[in-house]
Amino acid sequence: MSAGLFEQTEKVLLDRDPTSKCAGVTLLFDDWQQGKLIREADFQMLPVDDPGRPEKPTLVDPRALARRSTATEEGRIHLLHAFAHIEFCAINIALDAVYRFRQMSDQYVSDWLLVASEEAKHFRLLDDSLRKRGSYYGDCEAHSGLWDMVCKTRHDVLHRMALVPRVMEARGLDVTPAMIKRFTQIGDTEAVEILKVIYADEIGHVRIGNHWYRHLCEQKQLEPASTFQALINEYLGGKLRGPFNREARLEAGFEAKELEALELNQR
Repeated sequence: MSAGLFEQTEKVLLDRDPTSKCAGVTLLFDDWQQGKLIREADFQMLPVDDPGRPEKPTLVDPRALARRSTATEEGRIHLLHAFAHIEFCAINIALDAVYRFRQMSDQYVSDWLLVASEEAKHFRLLDDSLRKRGSYYGDCEAHSGLWDMVCKTRHDVLHRMALVPRVMEARGLDVTPAMIKRFTQIGDTEAVEILKVIYADEIGHVRIGNHWYRHLCEQKQLEPASTFQALINEYLGGKLRGPFNREARLEAGFEAKELEALELNQR
């Protein structure tokens, strides 16, 4: 007997324990790939504006976070914890994309469950590294910026695809190479290898977001570049933070003309 896709997604999305959530994501993706899950036509969705997460980390204003530097072991822990928090949030973000926008196709479900499974892999790598360093996920403070944008775009899948993968996640493509360089300079090979895995996978995640954004624009007969700028105006005051990693963004599906326009208008 097949289980329900949305029922199982809700279960994992609401799971507060990082270990069981990651295991649940892997099982959810595998079961979907193997045809063990069916899409329930009458499943009642909960208003999940606060997904499952542990009591810690404590969420604070980003300006209140401790300084993150590779110069000290404490600073390196804070940096890796920040990445771990991003990856944990990204698990919930990918699951929410499946759970909330259930009018989307089976391929959309496959794509975002793949993203969720890779984010879980990233989180495990980072949490394992933190534990080797005498810390763990939840040991440092964090902020809720990523999930805040999820809530702001809860009403429209096109807005979600534009503002989360193409803005929030794409920013990771801009900043991660510098982090890799900093960890390389101090000889922290474990951190370097983890960040290289994350960087490579995130290019694929942004590419998925780009694909579905353009697909939705085509469905609604909207011009992608001008629509994206209008959404940046609406949600982000008109400009994105630069500089941009052109090579990675092009590989992830951004167009050259689009990047040129963003660069001219960056903050």
